[in-house]
Amino acid sequence: MAQMHEVDFHIYGEDLQFVEVELDPGEAAVAEAGTLMYMEDGIEMETIFGDGSEKKSGFLGSLLGAGKRLLTGESLFTTVFLNRAGRGKRKVAFAAPYPGKIIPVQLGQLGGELIAQKDSFLAAAKGVSLGIAFQKKLGTGLFGGEGFIMQRLQGDGLAFIHAGGTLHERTLGPGEMLRVDTGCIVAFTPTVDYDIQMVSGIKTAFFGGEGLFFATLRGPGKVWLQSLPFSRLAGRILSAAGPGGSRDEGSVLGSVGLGSLLGDE
Repeated sequence: MAQMHEVDFHIYGEDLQFVEVELDPGEAAVAEAGTLMYMEDGIEMETIFGDGSEKKSGFLGSLLGAGKRLLTGESLFTTVFLNRAGRGKRKVAFAAPYPGKIIPVQLGQLGGELIAQKDSFLAAAKGVSLGIAFQKKLGTGLFGGEGFIMQRLQGDGLAFIHAGGTLHERTLGPGEMLRVDTGCIVAFTPTVDYDIQMVSGIKTAFFGGEGLFFATLRGPGKVWLQSLPFSRLAGRILSAAGPGGSRDEGSVLGSVGLGSLLGDE
């Protein structure tokens, strides 16, 4: 496993947050493409195949790392930000993609591994490995939506993940179980037993409005949940903006609309 870079950081903001990472000379951070907010003079940016966790992986290793990221729905590339300044610290900042909270996670304190939702990873100290974690029951997982393929973060360094809406941290005791909407999972420690189950009852599944599948998380271990997955936010926006959406929805007039009341054609 590659040696982790030890970085300092500061998180700014309440609901629309960004994280500022401080790099010593020679230190580097790796981030998802498109998350950069700013960087100081002396920071060198390089786009690479995969996650850059292996120093001498060669072309085949890089291609394998990139392929893993493609399976999780992420870009084939990540961006490395290296402090090339001869002396002094330099700062680089990464912004959250939508309203929510940025969570700093020391992987070394969690046993060196974290399972995360595929779009929750924001940035990390260089050396953190980004892999994939398949749901164990392939047949169910193929239809389980967001919870099927997740990211596996490995190493002993610092990683930053993002939760949409309000963040809820919960520690599950041995055997304690929690049923969760698949999109509301942000991350959990590898000691948590994770499964995807189909909603029982045909009427509940098709008319309940919560989808056909939910995730079960069974302790012991720690889980991070989000109140507003981006997929849910995007779905509501598209629904309201579509042909059947109403621009008057949410007003005092409700779905009837001012035009309907006045008889506009």
